[in-house]
Amino acid sequence: MKNYIYIILLITGSTASAQVAIGKSSVSNTSVSLEFGNENRGMVLPWVTSTGAISGVEDGSIIYDLSDHKVKVKYRLAWKDLSVDLTGTTLDPVTNIDGVLIQDAAVEKTSAKVSIGTPSDLPAILMLEDTDKAMILPSVASPHLNIINPAPGMMVYDTTANQLAVFNGKMWSFWKPSN
Repeated sequence: MKNYIYIILLITGSTASAQVAIGKSSVSNTSVSLEFGNENRGMVLPWVTSTGAISGVEDGSIIYDLSDHKVKVKYRLAWKDLSVDLTGTTLDPVTNIDGVLIQDAAVEKTSAKVSIGTPSDLPAILMLEDTDKAMILPSVASPHLNIINPAPGMMVYDTTANQLAVFNGKMWSFWKPSN
């Protein structure tokens, strides 16, 4: 009996579409690969010692750069600054202890990877690999007012101003598409 259940689960899993909901029961539509709930929480980006310390980076990659405390996106073979402000920090917002020291105590498993969609060999921690689906960021109304202790490198969609918001450890930067 266990073998039949295993075979059914294997067949069902191999035909299921790659969609993930975090903090909610399901994604909002078929064009979504990853979607977050609507709590007053954001997504914290991976911290890197500097953009020069990573290789093989694809356009669209987003990181928090510890060398200058900025959120950056890889765009057309260069890194674009999304933080604007120059006064970022990596202090843990709750303990006020240097967040890099907290990170340094952790042991990284360099082979760790989560893939949503058709897996590839591209180097990444989280890879959204669907060519016909997108990620919906955590949605927060006025994150600068409603996220009490944002972490450096946090990113959300501000539903009040309808724009991207990123936190560099000291202040929020907001991005709205130009018309």
